[in-house]
Formats: sequence, structure tokens, C-alpha cells
Amino acid sequence: MEGTGAVASSELMANVETPSGKGRADENFPVGSWLIRRDLRPHVHAFYRFAREADDIADNSDLAADEKLRRLDRMGAVLDGAPGDDAPAAVAMRRSLEATGVTAQHCHDVLRAFRLDATKLRYRDWDDLMAYCRYSATPVGRQVLDLHGEARTTWACSDPLCDALQVLNHLQDCVADHRALNRVYLPESEFARCGGRVEDLEAPRASRGLRCVIDTLLDRTEELIIRARGLPLVVESPGLRRETGAIVSLAERLARRLRNDDPLATRVKLTRGDFVFSLLSGLWRARRWGQG
Repeated sequence: MEGTGAVASSELMANVETPSGKGRADENFPVGSWLIRRDLRPHVHAFYRFAREADDIADNSDLAADEKLRRLDRMGAVLDGAPGDDAPAAVAMRRSLEATGVTAQHCHDVLRAFRLDATKLRYRDWDDLMAYCRYSATPVGRQVLDLHGEARTTWACSDPLCDALQVLNHLQDCVADHRALNRVYLPESEFARCGGRVEDLEAPRASRGLRCVIDTLLDRTEELIIRARGLPLVVESPGLRRETGAIVSLAERLARRLRNDDPLATRVKLTRGDFVFSLLSGLWRARRWGQG
């Protein structure tokens, strides 16, 4: 009986991560692209994989909340050095941190956000949503900046950019999040102010009230993007200047598409043309800064 229990425990721990199949190509922004230093790309990819696997656990509709929390806690433990190979993304991330000397705090911050995703289904207001983004979004930019040895004063522009990208993603996925997980990031206070209801997310097209909620969030998000435009101006690394310039442009273009299209009627997403334009915009912004 003792041997059987050990086998069962081993099998259970072999399945901590639950990959969804999503990858870097599914994101709205470049992840460790050729624009940045070659030697740093694997470390950006390791962080992305770590966050992706944790996100997939939190979004797995087949897992109960307490099981999600157990798995996320296990990822955190392995990250901090616990033995075992049941969380390979956490093992790879730990090795990356050892090689680069970057703090593990950004990894623990995203785990905190995904623990919230496992248990929290509604957000009261914009401040509540931004408190979530502090852990789900801003650590991503901070990790990349720290990898490049950038000054932490760059966070003042990086944080709003990451927050903006997170809210834009929430707007893109508002129907899927509600349908699959009963999770709604759109704040309750905005539904109340606009005369909308969460149930409006079940309709084939956005109601007037829901459109008001979306537009209000886009107004706030565009304010974040304005603050983020200074990021390429304060980043020292030439490659990262180009990449951040492209990401700012992508955020601007996605916000515009969400303003003009209905995320209930169609999957609003960036086109190949958007990526090409944003790449050229990033190169131009970086060159302009360099000549400044």
C-alpha cells in the first residue's frame, strides 16, 4: 500500500502544469523578438513560458480553485529551489534567474495575480482592476527591463504600457472569459454607471450600456498609453528601444480597433499590417531618439 501511494503521489505531481497550447505567437506584442539582444532572448522566453504556464493553470476550467492554488504554490516552491521536475517552466525560470541575477520577485508577483484569477470573478472599479494589473502585467515589463540592466526609473513608463496591454486583452477576451470561467474584468461600477449588465456579455452584439463600459475603459487605457509613449525615450538599450517603440504602437492600434469594432460580434485582433506598421514605427522612434 505504501508503494502504491508513492506512485500515485508521483503521478499527481507530474501534472502541475497544464499547457493550453497558446504561445508567443498568440500575443499582441513581440516576446523576446530579434529586436533585442540575442543573449537575453532565451531569458525573456523563459519568463514568458513561466507566466504562460501559470496563466494556463488559472484559466483551466477543469480544475477547482483550490487545486489551481495548489499547483500555483508548487510552481512558486520549485522556483525558489524545491526539488522535483513536476514544474519544468519553474525549473527553467529558476535557472534563468541564477544565470542573470534578476530578482525572483517579478515571478512571484505574476503568481500572485494568477492566484487571484483562481478565486476572484469580479472587479469593483478601475482601481481594483489596476491593483490586479500591478501583479498580472507590470512585472512583465519590469522583468525585461531588469534583464537589460535598465534603470528602475523606466518603470514609470513601462508600468502604464503593461497595464494598457492587459486591459486591451481583457476587452478582447471579455466574452470568452465570461463564458468559460464566469470571470469578468470589466468593473462593476462602470456597468452601474452605464446602465449595463454582466449578462449583456451573452448577447451577439454589444448593448448600448456595454458599449459605454468598453468605451470608458478605452478612454482610461488611452491615458495609460499616452504615459507609456515616453518609454522608448528613456530606455538605454538600442534593441529594447526599438521593441518598446513597436509595442507602444501596437497598443495604440489595438485600442483603435476595439473602439471601432465590437468584441462581442467578432474577435478583435491586430492584423499583419498592424505588426509591420508598428515595427517600422518602433524603428523610427528608436532612430529619432538616438539622433535627439
